[in-house]
Amino acid sequence: MKSLLLIGLFFGVSAHHLLAADPPWATTGQDWLDAYFERETKRLADETLKNPIDGKDWIEDRARKVDQLKEMLGLLPEPERTPLNAEITGTAESEGIVVENIHFQSRPGLYVTGNLYRPKEVKERLPAILYVCGHGRVKKDGVSYGNKTYYQHHGAWFARHGYVCLTIDTIQLGELEGHHHGTHHLNMWWWNSRGYTPAGVEAWNSIRALDYLQSRPEVDGERLGVTGRSGGGAYSWWTAALDERVKAAVPVAGITDLENYVVDGCVEGHCDCMFMVNTYQWDYAMVASLVAPRPLLIANTDKDRIFPLGGVGRVHEKVKRVYDALGATENLGLLITEGPHSDTQQLRVPAFHWFNRHLKGEEPTITVAAEKLFQPEELKVFEELPAKERTTSIHDSFVAKAGKPRLPKNEAEWEAMTKNWRKLLSEQVFGGWPKNANNSDMKMFGYSSDENMKLEVFDLETQDSVKLRLYKITPSKRKQNERVMLKVLDQEQWKQWMRLLNDPRSVALLLEYPLSANDQGDTGNGLLDDLDGTLYLFAPRGVGLTELVGSKKKRIQTRRRYQLLGQTMDGMRVWDIVMAARAVERKEKARVVLSAAGEMASNATIASLYIDGLAELQVEGLPTDIQDGPDYLNILRFMNMPEIISMASERHAFVMKDGDKEDWRYALKVGRRMGWGTAIRFEE
Repeated sequence: MKSLLLIGLFFGVSAHHLLAADPPWATTGQDWLDAYFERETKRLADETLKNPIDGKDWIEDRARKVDQLKEMLGLLPEPERTPLNAEITGTAESEGIVVENIHFQSRPGLYVTGNLYRPKEVKERLPAILYVCGHGRVKKDGVSYGNKTYYQHHGAWFARHGYVCLTIDTIQLGELEGHHHGTHHLNMWWWNSRGYTPAGVEAWNSIRALDYLQSRPEVDGERLGVTGRSGGGAYSWWTAALDERVKAAVPVAGITDLENYVVDGCVEGHCDCMFMVNTYQWDYAMVASLVAPRPLLIANTDKDRIFPLGGVGRVHEKVKRVYDALGATENLGLLITEGPHSDTQQLRVPAFHWFNRHLKGEEPTITVAAEKLFQPEELKVFEELPAKERTTSIHDSFVAKAGKPRLPKNEAEWEAMTKNWRKLLSEQVFGGWPKNANNSDMKMFGYSSDENMKLEVFDLETQDSVKLRLYKITPSKRKQNERVMLKVLDQEQWKQWMRLLNDPRSVALLLEYPLSANDQGDTGNGLLDDLDGTLYLFAPRGVGLTELVGSKKKRIQTRRRYQLLGQTMDGMRVWDIVMAARAVERKEKARVVLSAAGEMASNATIASLYIDGLAELQVEGLPTDIQDGPDYLNILRFMNMPEIISMASERHAFVMKDGDKEDWRYALKVGRRMGWGTAIRFEE
């Protein structure tokens, strides 16, 4: 072993610059990732509503697209339309209108609070408007009066001009205060794995609000419109796209395209309620097009920082293709007024005109402004908040988590189960992977050797322009048929590796006293304790030279960009690991042992399902529930880690270095029943 002490000097002196240097393709900071997002965004934009559009084909395909949108909002299968249990808790009057404070339950325990505005005297059934609120906080002494209070002037105007208007709170900033910011800053990345977005809750609450409006005796249920601004603009899109009872819509400052959201960074100004789980990789013009051929006025200001004018124009241009193809050009309008992201009168008046034209068949001169007529206290629904409400925690249950898997009765049933799981992984979880594998080979960046060791540094392009680093360490006296290990590094392990390269004493101590050096030097946490063969160290995207940079907020918003593209960062790391393992197999002409720990254990385990001929998988720190680990789009709707482990253990030997047999009973039972019961090995 003492002859190996030379490797400390070798690593630490002659090779340090070579090993730690940035590759020639990498610039500092986030440039590589910005280029990636720009390329992926353009791909999705190009595939959305391509010219030419055939109107007949579009109509025939619309139902399928609506189902896809429902699925991306967590509404497929559609929830049961349970009794609304609506209650009116109070009323107020002003200037010839009555406002009723109401609540209903869109699902049992999912309370929706709102104000219904109507003329004091109603002689016939009236058209009705659903007004969905943006983020307007009204809170006094710790009590939330709901964003419906902030936007009350809209409802009052409609009621003064012969409409019924129901203004509803959102789950964020309502009287019952839920969450819109799971991935924005609450570290609830598992929302992605659950296929959950608060946009789905807001869409469902809006659909049930239409149910409530149609139940009212004053309302003509065939003349319903929807509008709202900012967040309410987004919910107007969801509602009008999903529910054809909406006969006219005016979304205000509620949508732009992926170029604005992802490339220009507008995602940073938005909470999760603005976005569907983009399983089918749509640009947002697709959502808007589903309103066609019904009357749609797209409204925005020219200086809106979070819904920039350029993206709004691009959305309109694509949606116009659909309206033109359907012969409904007159039903599409574009309103751009001067101003910032603000609720201005210049935006309101044309919206009022639009509804008058399409719901009432008239266009009188508008002489009365939208004004606030009530105090917040007059519009409050609850004296006491309901004890058994689910609104504040609806993210825990809105999208069902897959139940415990059944044990297969025989091999045929197991084959059918795994075939279905793999199909779901391909289509619903990793649909954002490249359609064609980039089976490129590793390219040498540099190498060095001495009498004991050879060190080679490679770059691998796992996806167009996504180049990642591998380090190959080979004992000079390598024996034939010695194992080849690919160890996947997380960021902390990468840092340990870099420290080793900078400190020859640390490397020497590691090799002399593996895992027991105590304070004698940095042992690297066992990074090199597998040097009984060829060892590759691999840094997938987001690790090492491609580490996410900037503040914590910046890194979070970078990660959110992935989900807007129908990916997750860890889902794409799984792809990187698959590509790296295949490249190592080709180079070494040998079966590979794949090893990972911590946050990379889940990624490596799932990657092993896509690596043929893997010799063995070694993991440490594998979560028993994916919700506690890295996020993968939609996966928990269909399966969890026990199913993944079961599929993996059928394919190759599986070593859990810190696993508890009790946690993996399902996989062990499947293995015994199918005849590969010894595939999982537990090591202390």
